[in-house]
Amino acid sequence: MKKQYSTYQQTCEFLANAMREYPDLIQVNSIGETWEKRPIMMATISNDVSNAGNKPALLYTGSIHAREWIGNELAIKFIQYIIDNHQHHPMLSSALNSSSLYIVPCLNPDGFEYSHTHFSFWRKNRRDNGDNTFGVDLNRNFGVRFKKGTDTSSAIYSGPAAFSEPETQAIKVFVETHPNIRVALDYHSQGNVFFPAHKFNHEKEIEGTDLNVLCANMNNEIRKVTGREYGIHRGKPPFNLIHGSGREYYYDRGIMSIVVEVGSRNIPDYLQYMAQSIDENIPALLLAFRTVRNYVKEAPARIANFNVTDITADSVSLSWDSLENKAIYFEIFRSDTSKSACSRENLIAITHSGEFTDIQLKSGQMYYYNLHAIDPSNMLNSPFSPEIRLKTKLAPDEFSRALLPAKSDIGYLGEYSLDANKKHFGRNSMFIGVSSKKGICFGLIAFSLKNLSPELTIKSAIFSLYPMNRVGAKIETYGEWSISILDANTLEDISDFNQVQNAVPLLTLGQTIESDHLRQGIWKEWRFNGVERALLQNQITSGRILFRIQGPNTLPLGQKSQLMQFDIGYGPFGGGVHYRPFLDIIYRAKPTELRLTPVALNTISMHKIDEDCLSCGFDSEGGVVYGQMAFSLDQLPDPQETVITDAYLVMQNKNSINTNKDIRFTIELAELKDLDYVSVKNRQKIEFIGYEISNTQLKKSAQHHLIFDSYCRQDLERLHSEEKPVYFIIRPTAISQERDAIIDWSCNGKNNEPSLMINYVTRRKNAVSSPTNLTLTIENSLVKLSWDNPEDKDFIGCYVVRNCFHPPMSPFDGVKLYAGKDQYTYDKYGNANIAKYYSVFSYDVVPNYSKPASICYNVTDTLVVNEDFTDFDHFDEMLSEYENDDGDIE
Repeated sequence: MKKQYSTYQQTCEFLANAMREYPDLIQVNSIGETWEKRPIMMATISNDVSNAGNKPALLYTGSIHAREWIGNELAIKFIQYIIDNHQHHPMLSSALNSSSLYIVPCLNPDGFEYSHTHFSFWRKNRRDNGDNTFGVDLNRNFGVRFKKGTDTSSAIYSGPAAFSEPETQAIKVFVETHPNIRVALDYHSQGNVFFPAHKFNHEKEIEGTDLNVLCANMNNEIRKVTGREYGIHRGKPPFNLIHGSGREYYYDRGIMSIVVEVGSRNIPDYLQYMAQSIDENIPALLLAFRTVRNYVKEAPARIANFNVTDITADSVSLSWDSLENKAIYFEIFRSDTSKSACSRENLIAITHSGEFTDIQLKSGQMYYYNLHAIDPSNMLNSPFSPEIRLKTKLAPDEFSRALLPAKSDIGYLGEYSLDANKKHFGRNSMFIGVSSKKGICFGLIAFSLKNLSPELTIKSAIFSLYPMNRVGAKIETYGEWSISILDANTLEDISDFNQVQNAVPLLTLGQTIESDHLRQGIWKEWRFNGVERALLQNQITSGRILFRIQGPNTLPLGQKSQLMQFDIGYGPFGGGVHYRPFLDIIYRAKPTELRLTPVALNTISMHKIDEDCLSCGFDSEGGVVYGQMAFSLDQLPDPQETVITDAYLVMQNKNSINTNKDIRFTIELAELKDLDYVSVKNRQKIEFIGYEISNTQLKKSAQHHLIFDSYCRQDLERLHSEEKPVYFIIRPTAISQERDAIIDWSCNGKNNEPSLMINYVTRRKNAVSSPTNLTLTIENSLVKLSWDNPEDKDFIGCYVVRNCFHPPMSPFDGVKLYAGKDQYTYDKYGNANIAKYYSVFSYDVVPNYSKPASICYNVTDTLVVNEDFTDFDHFDEMLSEYENDDGDIE
């Protein structure tokens, strides 16, 4: 049966040969014995292996579930890789010098052997339960949150007591007698996903960023080999995930612990898929091994108080606690997507300072920042500070909308569940693809566009969807998932499968996603290109936009499921508003054009001032003659709600100068107190408008447009707010002295006189006041936040966010709890026994966000937290969505 895979006996023989040939590198011993008297073999690997216990170590465990052969196979291949490369691979050699590896290829030898010889999908060990059933799920038998099982025939039966099994007892004793273990990787199949450890409270832990970054960096190594992308998923409310797992046991002991789910089947085709999985995971394993050395007491401590001090449309200022050791420096990483690697590619700064300003950013965009310290004396890294998430402010002329679907406007439609499809809306999840049980399945999401004007111009649009589980996508590299925009006017009933299936797409959004790029636990974004934005803009007139999400619609022979599950934020399995699909739009309003004519025209020479005319050049004595004009900005609306998007001067010249010499004319924005020659000559210069006009240009054209740059537009807005007129000076320049060279700019006729053209939009510039009187209370073991909304005509609502590590200075730096006009909300998914910070931001229609009203929640009494969530042991409704006879829920 699957002879390409190593049996347990072959594994033991391989380990014995490796130790015999490389005794200074590898030691092999048994850490325990199973019910059927098989040894549980462990390989200890390090340069000068006899000293391995004095080095920080990585613990590798594989095949704790019998049918998940990848764990054992990868361990063998990684050990062989070390043997083949340890003498000439500098990074591997360095890691072996500083660190140790403890590798248990198979933690479930009895079940593994049974899976090879009798029943390939056997999962448990081979305990005799005494009632004609056999086996305990070893990954439910550890002591952290152990939950005693009752159904001994269940594939996830947890056993009569925590650590009741010799296999879990063996690894427990080993771990507890080896405090040098810093990282634990537990290899499973299936899902192509990393599962970092958690503490069952659905709050972020201080090590959360380290775990995510380690997974993301390993993912980066995987991508280099095969292009495949793994998900990263710690779990989220309301799932309690699993009880009694090894991952949480290791984490509870302070070990960085991760489950790695490899492949999409337990026992895939060896040459085509298993070989890929091994090849892509070896460099990822090596990277993890190289990080172990940083988790020692000699490494710098985690940097405290990493936070945001300022956010603009194109910059972000960060600060953190600097250290007394001035030799230590800091590395800052920036990404524009969540759960990204921290590598040389996104390292944006190295500094000794305790602050940094990141510049040249895009307005209205999400950014993710990570920080750690490095001690140059030993090149050890500190742990990462908690990640900062933020969105830059909008540009002065931009507006944005984050559109969420109504409960009745999001769901999935199954080919074989026509009568039940209406019930799939606003409930649980979207299952998209095809299965033998459900047939073809589509997702359907409608967003209301009724609050958007057809005259706006969409600058950017991003559709975001949260993939929550890919266990049902069982076939490697098969099928693609895509998003279609449907004509909203052609569907009478969005819950009708036939109507949705037969709808002709207006456009397919972006690139399709191949099955090996389906990543659970990481938001998937579709960024609209110019054609897609134009289509979205056209849909505004219909009042809504419809997205159909589709996957493969056929199955290969013998296959039962190729379904991907996406969160909708609703129902008992939804993660709430924080995980609801959304459409984020940034747009510009149609500007108003205003033509201003001068309130004053003057020609200023050394001897006189001529009013109501505008000339400049050189007089008969070679003296400079200045032109001066003034405009009033009184016709513009309220300065606090006026954003000038474009401005330019239109000038007409009556004549030109009969010379071939290079004479040019420049227009300046200038502030004048006195209108006399000396004052004009010594004027305070603000900025040049456009480019200078040459005499050659005057000969070719009588009309000229001088464009304001962004600096000049800002000054126009400043003068408007200060209720001052705008003064311009026209002056000539020449390489050599000129005489009798005067240009007349004061053309006759209203349409020909100088004009100041201004395009502007009405938009509030400053945020409304912050909420006041923020308080918190406990009701039914939930944190309740209450506040007073500001009294302002432009107030739209308040945005509430929580963060376990620091008061959120950005409404996007944490978990979103609420947005709206109410003056209270509950933290329904948080753990009321964990201290944290809450911030409440008010916002207007732009939206501009106020400074936060923040409060620290300190736990004073232990509260009973409602954990009456559906557990995986009784996950009947969720399990029914899959054909699970060969699947795993880890």
